[in-house]
Amino acid sequence: MERLTPVEQRAPGRWQIGTVTAIKRETPRVKSFRIALPMWMEHLPGQHYDVRLTAPDGYVAQRSYSIASSPLDVGEIELTIDRLEDGEVSPYFHDILVEGDQIEVRGPFTSYFVWRGEHPVMLVGGGSGVVPLMAMLRHRRRTMPELPMRLLYSVRSAEDLIYADELGEDAVLTFTRDPPADWSGHRGRLDEELIAQSAGSLTSGIAFVCGTNGFVESATGLLLDSGFEPQRIRTERFGPTGQL
Repeated sequence: MERLTPVEQRAPGRWQIGTVTAIKRETPRVKSFRIALPMWMEHLPGQHYDVRLTAPDGYVAQRSYSIASSPLDVGEIELTIDRLEDGEVSPYFHDILVEGDQIEVRGPFTSYFVWRGEHPVMLVGGGSGVVPLMAMLRHRRRTMPELPMRLLYSVRSAEDLIYADELGEDAVLTFTRDPPADWSGHRGRLDEELIAQSAGSLTSGIAFVCGTNGFVESATGLLLDSGFEPQRIRTERFGPTGQL
């Protein structure tokens, strides 16, 4: 029988069984899941994991979800998942999965959408596109709190605000539809003025943008107009597959 070395056992391409240790409701349709992994590997902020569900008849559904937690959370990861009504994986997480259940995952997988400590940093997220950006923000707070990093977060309403209890002074918010009754900040979609005010001197650094196709296209154009160099803007898009 083939014997695997410890490194091979932890290879990102190998599936493993993780255990759900905590579930937190972020919004009416978004939950965060803490998953303990027997073959945990340190990830880079911005990476993702694949999740696989196998039905009794053998049918397999697989989706990718960005990691929301810092690499300093040894032994576990956090996946924040938006419930899609016509999804094959997210409804299972939201409606069936409970603490103590097991789930099949593999990762972490890399791409160019990862933060390796470059600075200054501008993060621009729309809706659930904030998830990989939160991994970056959380990691920076724990390792380099003095490093200049700002999150510009666009959501429809206060009800849709993910991580509402930990955004803090690092975040600038805009509500596109229904802001809180006492809201005095920006209202509406991203615009040139909001980008300029939020970015400030960060335009000399790197920007990460995550959201729907339309959001990413619009935000990228505004960042270019504000002074960011094209090669210093990294984007990630999510759509009907449920990837965050």
